[in-house]
Amino acid sequence: MREVIRLQRPAVLASSRDRVREAAKTLFAERGYESTSTAAICRLAGTSQSQLIKHFTNKQGLLEAIFEYAWELINPAIRLAIEKIPSSTDKLRIMIDMVLSFMERDRELRTLFLLEGRRIRGDGHMVVLVPGFLEFVKILDGILKEIAAKGELLPHINPQALRSGLMGTIEGLLRDQLLARPSRFPASYSEADSRAIFSAFLSSCLTK
Repeated sequence: MREVIRLQRPAVLASSRDRVREAAKTLFAERGYESTSTAAICRLAGTSQSQLIKHFTNKQGLLEAIFEYAWELINPAIRLAIEKIPSSTDKLRIMIDMVLSFMERDRELRTLFLLEGRRIRGDGHMVVLVPGFLEFVKILDGILKEIAAKGELLPHINPQALRSGLMGTIEGLLRDQLLARPSRFPASYSEADSRAIFSAFLSSCLTK
């Protein structure tokens, strides 16, 4: 019965491109990228492999498209939410809270971001570096530069190093929490706990 429900899910989407992308997201999250065949994706999407090749070229292009589509939703929403916020630190907190909320709503995407996004494939290409991700980094770097320019960042803190540290903290918290569910890995903390750790880390780098 579960398989029947899953097969019907992408069919409500209008285009074959959307159906293939959503089917791939589901299967990559459930089975892993390496264990998912393009044939299985097309069966779930109710379309042919020629459509997958037409829209995405190959499986790696499909994974990149999943990430890019997500950033196309996240980045404009972030820009809109922070554009009239005068406090740079408030902008940063809002930005991170929006990303965490987005990940909480879409568990499949969260799994892919955490377990597949930064993996180096056979050809050495890091699929996480899609344009949307680089735009997100640009937004984040811009906010951190504002914080530094206002004298709110401790003088010995490099803004780019702080950006990598903040992103690594969030990814580590969410990844351990994800791994704890199917295994015995000790990570029994809540989403609120993750936000508290992020806030404490950020505060330790600020002058006030």
